[in-house]
Amino acid sequence: MRLTKPHNPLAFIRRLHRDERGALSIVSVFAVMLLTMLLGMVMNAGRAVDGKIRMQNSADAAAYSGGVVLSRGMNSLTFTNHLLADVFALTAFMREARDRNSESYTGTILDAWRNVAPAYSTSNFPKFERLGPALTQEADLEEEVVRTYGEWAAAASEQILPLLEMILAERMIPEYQRTVTAVFPEIAQVAAMEVAERCSRHGRGRGRMYGLLWRASAEPVGDYEQGENRTLPVVDPVMDYLFDQEEYLDRARKQRKRAAERYLANWNSQTLYFFDRKAKMSQFNGLWRSFTCAQLKQLLEDEYPDSNLPHLIRTELEDVDYPSLHMLEDFTFLAVVYWKKQPEIMPGLFSNPIDGDAQAFAQVRMFIPRRRFHWYWHGQYSGSTSSGMNVGGVPGDFPILFQDDSIDPSTAGVRGEGRWRVGRTSGSEDWSLLNQRWTCQLVPATMPTLAEILQTSPPLEYFGAEDIAVPNFGGVTSEDIDTINTH
Repeated sequence: MRLTKPHNPLAFIRRLHRDERGALSIVSVFAVMLLTMLLGMVMNAGRAVDGKIRMQNSADAAAYSGGVVLSRGMNSLTFTNHLLADVFALTAFMREARDRNSESYTGTILDAWRNVAPAYSTSNFPKFERLGPALTQEADLEEEVVRTYGEWAAAASEQILPLLEMILAERMIPEYQRTVTAVFPEIAQVAAMEVAERCSRHGRGRGRMYGLLWRASAEPVGDYEQGENRTLPVVDPVMDYLFDQEEYLDRARKQRKRAAERYLANWNSQTLYFFDRKAKMSQFNGLWRSFTCAQLKQLLEDEYPDSNLPHLIRTELEDVDYPSLHMLEDFTFLAVVYWKKQPEIMPGLFSNPIDGDAQAFAQVRMFIPRRRFHWYWHGQYSGSTSSGMNVGGVPGDFPILFQDDSIDPSTAGVRGEGRWRVGRTSGSEDWSLLNQRWTCQLVPATMPTLAEILQTSPPLEYFGAEDIAVPNFGGVTSEDIDTINTH
């Protein structure tokens, strides 16, 4: 049996520093560990950046979606204000069509023309002699036109007037407007929350992203929707019992009167086109306008002096001392999205030092846009509708009859000689609820209550049982946030 040589520990130690067997395995272990840590750091940073971008996009989309809904609410109020004035105008129009007061006076006027016609026939002046029979013939024709118009108007009134009077008697339009002011903020809040929820799909363990739209008063949009505290900066002069309610009532009456008179003038101009240009002997156009105006005055001043009034802007621009602050307080909203913290990869090595949940915010503003410059065509047209005659029809539908057979209505208005010029786009810049051009846009987040909103726990009724942990900024103010905010 062969005996082995005893092992020399000192010799093994002396050879160890020159022995390279197995060194690659040891280095590989440390390299893999380092690369694993680096990969975890890169993945955490990448997921944090991705989450930040998704949250900011969600905040922008939530703010804009909520702003669009609120702008549509303002435009709905504007449209119904016009509709209310138009209902008053058309009711006055149809009441005169029902009563036919104007028609009862035209017979006397036309008889006077017939009585004076023989005097012209026996005047021994050739021109006047031919005028006598022409006057009689014209009087007979106009009498027939007045009668036909009266029958048409009475038939239309029989079908339309009961509905118009029911709308006014039951205050349907103001009730709808009150519903708009109460419901549209809730719809805006739902839109903001839905957009945020859609952006959090495939959130990789972070759960649902919540969005909330805030007012400048640090109250959520949709809460306490009444009086001066409502989201939409409007006033119901009938139901809002404010300190200066009588002033609002007076403004609403004047606004309704101006709009209704304008609509009535448009109705009369459309339907009396023939009488204004052809059938002038009967004076039917002037009589009709006088009686319809009297009907409108009775509606506005006697029957509905304190009801069926339009909604108004809460504060008119001429009454504003600081427009920028006024815009921030009444027309600007802040969308904040909340998301649970990103689960860390290798939580033993990397941890998020922030206690609260993640937040992102964006600000949106409602406004009436200024008219912009654009190119427009200035010159002659190869065809024109000026030779057409409007002969009336069912209210709201007034066909054009072309007197010149050479004009093709399908090609009338084609550009001919001329040139392009620069001008402003059409549209009103009036800051009121008679201007249906309300829109919104994202603006820099400069709300004075920004810090307060970000540190306020959102109402749980919007988020169910989910508890949102908000940060504590300590003494950080909105101005401090503004200095570091790049959005």
